[in-house]
Amino acid sequence: MSHHSAAVTVPGIAAGTHRHPEKLSELLERLARDAGERISMREIANALNDRSFGAFLLVFALPNLIPLPPGATMVLGLPMVFVAWQMVIGYQKVWLPRALANYTIDRATFQRMVTRVSPWLRSAENWIRPRNWPLGGPLRERLFGIFSLLLAITCVLPIPFGNWLPAFAIAILGVAHTERDGNCLALGVLAGFVSVAVAGFVVAATGAFLMHIF
Repeated sequence: MSHHSAAVTVPGIAAGTHRHPEKLSELLERLARDAGERISMREIANALNDRSFGAFLLVFALPNLIPLPPGATMVLGLPMVFVAWQMVIGYQKVWLPRALANYTIDRATFQRMVTRVSPWLRSAENWIRPRNWPLGGPLRERLFGIFSLLLAITCVLPIPFGNWLPAFAIAILGVAHTERDGNCLALGVLAGFVSVAVAGFVVAATGAFLMHIF
């Protein structure tokens, strides 16, 4: 891997301009097939186009679903806040800091990653597909961003047992946004409301317990 810009640029795939966008597994396979010697994070984000928000939300949510030492979610949740905030302020696709955007992966490594992920994605795509997508305008996209931001902040807060559910909800929302699946979106929103309610209950119960003690 290298921090230098990739020498060959992979053509961007404007998936968001199609009514039924290319499946994520197909997009990644095309990237792996057409990449030069190295591929940068910028090129991946450009290829994902407006679907980069959902893809990056999913990627950053997954580590938060793994049992980790206390306090780890405060660090791992910050990238989700970073991505969701960009949706709130109206970015069309994920903006990456220069150092991260220029970070490159050699073609062979990227192809191995895609080869491992593709079977799982194809299995999920049998159930998740473009349908009933309600986020057709900038205002609705920003509302989606606000909701994702709320969940991401909930992940960052040091709430006992309160981080897994919002991270799970963000992962569902990320898949829904990437594949433009309105049914999956509804499931993610439901999981999000449940997670916020659970986090609120934990905070209230903890506060009441501390007041009782002191």
